[in-house]
Amino acid sequence: MVIKTIRVSTKRSQEFVDITQQVKLVLRDSGVSSGVCVVYVPHTTAGVTINENADPDVQQDILEVLEKLVPSSGKYRHREGNAHAHVKSTLVGCSVAIPIEAGRLVLGTWQGIFFCEFDGPRERRVVVKITGRE
Repeated sequence: MVIKTIRVSTKRSQEFVDITQQVKLVLRDSGVSSGVCVVYVPHTTAGVTINENADPDVQQDILEVLEKLVPSSGKYRHREGNAHAHVKSTLVGCSVAIPIEAGRLVLGTWQGIFFCEFDGPRERRVVVKITGRE
């Protein structure tokens, strides 16, 4: 079992950051050939998702739909001004689990792992846990 923290620096208030390669490096260094990789975001205004990484318009479309569903300028009770980010984080989720086979993440052809920033820019952490056998 391996647990490693990846650092992510976001540049915008809301954005998706492709962290697939960083997660693959953690897996490579772990030596695990079969198991599970859990990617977890320990922040209440951010999330993680798996989606298409071939066309950046997909990530932009998702951000735009989330903004329509949960507008940044909405009327919220939370006084810090980032209630929309908490809701978006809840909708997207804070973790994903990816199977590992033959030492590789079992991702679809066009899939990537994305850190989802909803209250940036910030310095963030992503925890990657690899379990399995060599």
